[in-house]
Amino acid sequence: MCGIAGAFAFKGASIDADSLERMIRQLKHRGPDDMSLLLDGDLGLAHSRLSIVDVANGLQPMSTADERLWITFNGEIFNYLELRDDLIRLGHKFK
Repeated sequence: MCGIAGAFAFKGASIDADSLERMIRQLKHRGPDDMSLLLDGDLGLAHSRLSIVDVANGLQPMSTADERLWITFNGEIFNYLELRDDLIRLGHKFK
């Protein structure tokens, strides 16, 4: 199971990258294969990855093609091929 950490800064405060990195390092045992951070204004997401499925392309946090929306999660979407086809038909782009 992967490790997930995050922070949100209220009222114009900023995210402390060192603090977020310390948080995710505490969860390294949950996902020893990769560790990454996203700092975007008042949002910070961190992920320690246990690579089981999609070993080469499953880096997180992940974003929409335009990098407007970001997510980090632990889980598997079993019907992703059908969902992807539906979303492509609706005009969504994947990267």
